[in-house]
Amino acid sequence: MVNMKEKPFYLTEEDCKWVEDTIAGMTVDEKIGQLFFNMGASREEAYLKMTVKDYHIGGIRYNPGTAEEVYEQNRILQENSKIPLIIACNTENGGDGACVDGTMIGSQTKIGATGNTEYAYQLGYMANKEAAAIGCNLSFAPVSDIMYQWENPVIGLRTYGNDPKQVAAMTKAYMEGAHANPGFCCAAKHFPGDGLDFRDQHVANSVNTMSCEEWDATFGMVYQNLIDNGLDAIMAGHIMQPAYARYFNPELTDDEMMPATLSPELIQGLLRKKLGFNGLVLTDASHMVGLTCRMKRSDVLPAAIASGVDMFLFFNEMEEDFASMKQGYLDGRITEERLDEALHRILALKAHMGLHKKAKQELMPPKEQVTEVIGCESHVAMQKEISEKAITLVKYKDKDVLPITPERYKRIMIVYVKGLSAPGLASLFGKGKTTPAEQLRDKLKEKGFDAFIYESPLDDMVKKMESGEKVDINLYFAEKTPIKEFRERQDLIITLVDIAGGFQPVARPAFGMTKGGGEIPWYVFELPVLVISTQYPFVLADIPQARTYINTYDGKPSTLDALIEKLMTGEAAFQGKDPIGAFCGLFDTQI
Repeated sequence: MVNMKEKPFYLTEEDCKWVEDTIAGMTVDEKIGQLFFNMGASREEAYLKMTVKDYHIGGIRYNPGTAEEVYEQNRILQENSKIPLIIACNTENGGDGACVDGTMIGSQTKIGATGNTEYAYQLGYMANKEAAAIGCNLSFAPVSDIMYQWENPVIGLRTYGNDPKQVAAMTKAYMEGAHANPGFCCAAKHFPGDGLDFRDQHVANSVNTMSCEEWDATFGMVYQNLIDNGLDAIMAGHIMQPAYARYFNPELTDDEMMPATLSPELIQGLLRKKLGFNGLVLTDASHMVGLTCRMKRSDVLPAAIASGVDMFLFFNEMEEDFASMKQGYLDGRITEERLDEALHRILALKAHMGLHKKAKQELMPPKEQVTEVIGCESHVAMQKEISEKAITLVKYKDKDVLPITPERYKRIMIVYVKGLSAPGLASLFGKGKTTPAEQLRDKLKEKGFDAFIYESPLDDMVKKMESGEKVDINLYFAEKTPIKEFRERQDLIITLVDIAGGFQPVARPAFGMTKGGGEIPWYVFELPVLVISTQYPFVLADIPQARTYINTYDGKPSTLDALIEKLMTGEAAFQGKDPIGAFCGLFDTQI
């Protein structure tokens, strides 16, 4: 039985009566629908009404949109749903995880670099104040993973660091900030913990390989701290944890080992029994191969609920998935007791949010809050303050390079290095925007430098070929610039590496052909060179020869302003502390 009067729900007798009466009045289809989170495929009114009237969804996580678009979407959904909806967002880094015009406060790793839990609190508060203004009520955050493996392709900048104590303190602070917005809740992720595996559960199995004792002292400590302080929900990851799975089921074979989303050992044993979590459990997105590779999709849906998970993310095809989940209930794979338990937690969370006490027209905040809150001055100012505290001078071997001034280094060549990865949403949304390299160049010019962006010979060759000019390709491989001539062209080089810090299968700098000038900084002893990463914080693994290396954690204009100020002031201006082990545990990155 779910104790709805205890943590994290704290419901009154009246609240509990609403839950019980609502469940008693539901049809089987309405009960099955409550188990689903929909990933909104459209904001058309007819589609939105269909999802709540025909499929009775319990919650939604929607596609990106402006604050105005998302507000209107949420209004239609809440006004037409028989039972109020959980509306979730990914506000890991700021309000931009709720709407595209929201404020990006700072990535979790950037917050970790400040070492200040107050910034984690403000991230939780401000990000979700913006989310609440457009009708959201649950954040799929904080990310509670610990960065132990620098080659992990999922976490990137989505962690407060590699110190479990700091991760515990900052995830708690984020949650408290989110809770400062009335009725707003958090779903920490990704239980039982990511950050050890070099694989990505979007495309492969992922495993947390710690022993029970190691897990207790790290990920277990982080989750226990959150649970003890009122965590509302947990997102189970498609991540195996063999040690604890076998602890709760010694007879479990390798073939029977399941990710947390399908594992009764991890959900009902580790999470419910050992950690004492009484709140809502959700799956991570169900299209990820870490889940779909374990069994047929028609079996995955009921198996997740049967294992102890309460809500399923997301539909593939609505009619088909709904039928598979319902069939799992009708044939007994989802027992009456398990369905009843899930429904109690789903509705208890909605009551904890206070949704049951509001008329349909009152479930959305006043619309004027959208313009008052989204992108407000205090949130933008916090972004700038965090940048000033977070930018990290990770490596500084040539102690006389800083500060940079027009008198010392008039001519600055910026080598812009992007990521070697498949084109994704980031590249699509970034089309037409000014690049960090272009912004840096313009800002340096304003300070009196003659800054310019290096053009790769490969780009030059392609341009000539596209214009119809005959090109001798061999020259681009054979011809080299004399070192003396190369040194005379510029006084200082900034290698600006701009690779997304998470959500990608490959995170590596994409170097082109050099022709004696080139993108690969072979010239670190020929000229002063600053290697600066705007996102991915592990660039030293690929450019170990860097003598001066800086992590900024993003390439926002305010961040670049703070970077230039520090470069022109000197070593003492850098306050950030490396939270993730940017030397990657490699010997040659430190020489």
